[in-house]
Amino acid sequence: MCYEEAARTIGSMRDRLQHRGPDDAGLYVDVDAGLALGQRRLSIIDLSSAGHQPMVSACGRYVLVFNGEIYNHRAIRDELQRRGQAPAWRGHSDTETLLAALMTWGARDALERLNGMFAFALWDREERVLWLARDRMGEKPLYYGRVGRTFLFGSELKALRLHPCWQSEVDREALCQYFRHGYIPSPRTIYRGILKLPAGCYLEVCDSGRLVGLPRTYWDIHAVVEAGLLSPLDDKPELIDLLETALREAVVSRMEADVPLGAFLSGGVDSSLVVALMQAASSQRVRTFTIGFREAAYDEAPHARRVAQHLGTDHTELYVTSEDALKVIPNIPAIWDEPFADPSQIPTFLLSALTRRHVTISLSGDGGDELFGGYDRYRIALQLDACRRWMPTVARAATGYVTAGLSRVLEGIAPVHPRLATRAATYLRSGADAVRAPTIECVYKDLISHWKAPERLVIGAGEPGSLLDQLEMWPDVNHTLERLMWFDQVTYLPDDILVKVDRASMAVSLESRAPLLDHRLVELSWRMPASVKFRDGVGKWALKQVLYRYVPEDIVERPKQGFGVPIGTWIAGPMREWTESLIDESLLRNQGFLRPDLIRQMWHEHLTGIRDRQFYLWDVLMFQAWLEANGS
Repeated sequence: MCYEEAARTIGSMRDRLQHRGPDDAGLYVDVDAGLALGQRRLSIIDLSSAGHQPMVSACGRYVLVFNGEIYNHRAIRDELQRRGQAPAWRGHSDTETLLAALMTWGARDALERLNGMFAFALWDREERVLWLARDRMGEKPLYYGRVGRTFLFGSELKALRLHPCWQSEVDREALCQYFRHGYIPSPRTIYRGILKLPAGCYLEVCDSGRLVGLPRTYWDIHAVVEAGLLSPLDDKPELIDLLETALREAVVSRMEADVPLGAFLSGGVDSSLVVALMQAASSQRVRTFTIGFREAAYDEAPHARRVAQHLGTDHTELYVTSEDALKVIPNIPAIWDEPFADPSQIPTFLLSALTRRHVTISLSGDGGDELFGGYDRYRIALQLDACRRWMPTVARAATGYVTAGLSRVLEGIAPVHPRLATRAATYLRSGADAVRAPTIECVYKDLISHWKAPERLVIGAGEPGSLLDQLEMWPDVNHTLERLMWFDQVTYLPDDILVKVDRASMAVSLESRAPLLDHRLVELSWRMPASVKFRDGVGKWALKQVLYRYVPEDIVERPKQGFGVPIGTWIAGPMREWTESLIDESLLRNQGFLRPDLIRQMWHEHLTGIRDRQFYLWDVLMFQAWLEANGS
């Protein structure tokens, strides 16, 4: 490898990610080691050239590329100063602090000291070892794998695809998991042989591109859960004070920046709490942002407006039309890079685009549902599990049989009363499956699955099982709610929610920060009893008690509302031609990935109103759009 060839290759791969870093670009080539690093910078802390990357240590031994933020970088600097281990600082960027920490303590010990969201690569020229690492909760992405004799890594797959040796092959087992969950769970990607580095892990790679062992964990959520449950806190009023303090510290630490900062505000519990604590800590009016839809069922803007008025924020809202949302859809394959079927990706992108017009950083309320039991499916699972438990096995089987039969009767009258019949039939089918399920995990598996048997849809794929079955080690958790929350924290949160927010925000060069995912807050939440998370059939009880100290209950208390769009109406209306083009029977047959008969049956049922198939079809459309865009 000559310098010019390496620089040209890494430069093109780097610049494919310009949206993640529009402010600066750099590259580093070590010809002798056959290594090249590239980085695009979104300048947040220390806007000067002192924060330029790749950053080389003063001694010349270490080279760092880094994406994200280290929120406790000032405390780390102070510790290095006290110990007499601080270098001669060139500036005040957290990149320089991170490099000094890695040089001083080594990768493992430094990682344990960090509080932040990050993915980084550290090249040790002396040991000729490359270290890759990712933050505890998986806020920032990191992909890696071998292509021929070359080891590649990057923040997004689109950069890897530009390497001259790139060869792509769709992983059909990963595709099966995608159709079950609507996303591709870690460590797999849509491509065979290309992996995601799991959250809370680091990886060592030698100069030949060979992995030195498997990814290693430096922060283990399993251990956090079990340690928290072994040292529980009492359900006393002081617990809410403790929670408020932890929340305030998490929010304040994420408000440091040398660029304008604001917050997403939906008017729900999580975002309202983050904004309330931001405003309490700020001497100026906090900038808040929301988007609204004309369809009342999807419009959160009035709720956000009431919260903003009460807190006195500088609030911006934008009402978007269906046409605005539809314009986003052709860009989805490029933004998300692999099949991803969470329909709230569309409003999340629109909200990010609005916010970026005014600020460079936005705080969000992501994580509150998983940490404090906020999802409606937790309540439903608990209710179904309670019914399942008191019914004898024979009674469960009989009830399931009768209920399933009633659902089929309702489907038969759907053309006459489509909305009522399809909704009732859906509930009955779910109830039938739940009462027949042998365990709560099976109940939850059914609740969170999109395609219940994706191996029937994906041609040439075996039974993928469920993530509930495949996780290597369940923590020692007895409470049903906490088992489900843990499962979502290690699957749905990093691989759906955080993927959605990172790609949508970075597509418009906006940095999104999630205070509720501060690892200290996560650790505290697992010491809190389930009774303060989920009480009287309502989730997030503890968070609400903190919120009510800042915002009156009547302003924020409302049924949980998802951040969605009317996908079902769109694909049967203004998007019908696009939908038909992607699920054309001859096209599907020629591609050889999906069974045309199942998809066309779903489409017929959706158009005729026999069943609401919008989410099944959206899964298919997002894969087909990705396949079309990437030419696989």
